[in-house]
Amino acid sequence: MKRYSKEYPIDKMAKVLGVYRSGYYDFMKRLPGKREQENEELIKEITNIHTGQRRVYGSPRVHQELIKRGKKGSRKRVARLMKREGIQSKIRKKWKVTTRSNPKVEAAPNYLDQHFATDAPNKIWVSDITYVKTEDGWLYVGVVLDLFSRKVVGLSMGESLETSLIIRALTQALCHRRFSGELMHHSDRGCQYTSKEFKELAKRHGIKLSMSGTGHCYDNAVAESFFHTLKTEHVYLSGSKSREAMMSSIFEYIEVFYNRERMHSTLGYKTPEEYERLWRDKKGEAA
Repeated sequence: MKRYSKEYPIDKMAKVLGVYRSGYYDFMKRLPGKREQENEELIKEITNIHTGQRRVYGSPRVHQELIKRGKKGSRKRVARLMKREGIQSKIRKKWKVTTRSNPKVEAAPNYLDQHFATDAPNKIWVSDITYVKTEDGWLYVGVVLDLFSRKVVGLSMGESLETSLIIRALTQALCHRRFSGELMHHSDRGCQYTSKEFKELAKRHGIKLSMSGTGHCYDNAVAESFFHTLKTEHVYLSGSKSREAMMSSIFEYIEVFYNRERMHSTLGYKTPEEYERLWRDKKGEAA
């Protein structure tokens, strides 16, 4: 009754619910119980987390963040309170695949074969391309992710879908990361990845190329999932922007939020940066 008191008369709600209006006012004079006080404090923390994480967290990630902060509250309780307060993650929308294959060009075998797990960084990288609508026309985005931590290690954006887009993304990844032993690079069979220029770049650095099977969208699910997250959590909610402004916006989302602040359920609700740091610490202790 308190929640809807601004929308409906108290006496009318009391009649519908079969209670006395005086009983409602007596109840309102009482101090909130311990459980309700705890709920109010929890709601404040939930709101703070949800707002601080760009309103993209649902109850599972909010619950994990509460645990990190030493706050009590079951996942069901958090979900119930978020529903009561109308706190929810941003609405997700559908998106489309961008790259197109060239049947006349030989593609690499599918060595990855949907095995989306590896025990160390810089063993398997996955890559993909998508497009974003801007006020100045399409903006094409190419990324390289480390399969171990889901971290974006290479990023390239521009107004052209030419091979240079993913060459810049891979070159950036190679500048930022050092690898020893075999490194596999997996992508779809888009013409950019089967091009002579891209294959030569991979060969020069001793990178083993792997490509999805024809028509098998799940073969590159990790990279496609990243673009789904990028678009539904950021791009679709950013409003109309110029191409340059959208590039800055996407760069900030990836480098500041996605890589360093956003928890991933696949990583045990750790950020990519945190996941790699813990791996390095463990490796140092083992040595």
